[in-house]
Amino acid sequence: MSAAVERILALYRERGARAYLGEPVSLSEHALQTAAIAEQARAPGPLVAAALVHDVGHLLRASPENRAGVDDRHEELGSAFLARCFPQAVSEPVRLHVAAKRYLCATDPEYFKRLSAASVVSLGLQGGPMSRGEARAFEAEPYAADAVLLRGWDEAAKVPGRRTPDLEHFRAFLEGILGP
Repeated sequence: MSAAVERILALYRERGARAYLGEPVSLSEHALQTAAIAEQARAPGPLVAAALVHDVGHLLRASPENRAGVDDRHEELGSAFLARCFPQAVSEPVRLHVAAKRYLCATDPEYFKRLSAASVVSLGLQGGPMSRGEARAFEAEPYAADAVLLRGWDEAAKVPGRRTPDLEHFRAFLEGILGP
């Protein structure tokens, strides 16, 4: 049993009931929904794991929420934490999932229409839609395609009361990546 996996699961048990940044679900509900959608899409194990932990940066902070009007850069904090134990196939989609939202808003006119009100607010704090140059640079990132998939699941994972497997179900994805 990995200490890293135990730490992640403990963070969700201890802090996951926090509200998810103006959304109608908690951070744990959002994480479980995102991972369940990834699993249903038959994503590879590392991408299902990334879906589960993509917002772990929010849980690493002692305070319950972002300060109003401030981008907390949770994707960078979470990715750095994950990169200590997990391969890039997990940490890089986490690092890029905010950039993927900015990218999709710049390249897919329909995507912006699907954003929740809270996502529209955070988009502004995160720099808004990418410029053409930023979009080209994003596309060159090795895990950009995975981050775009993750971003779609992320946006769809904000449904109050949606049934999902529990955290223990997803333990196997996290442990399977780390190996024996």
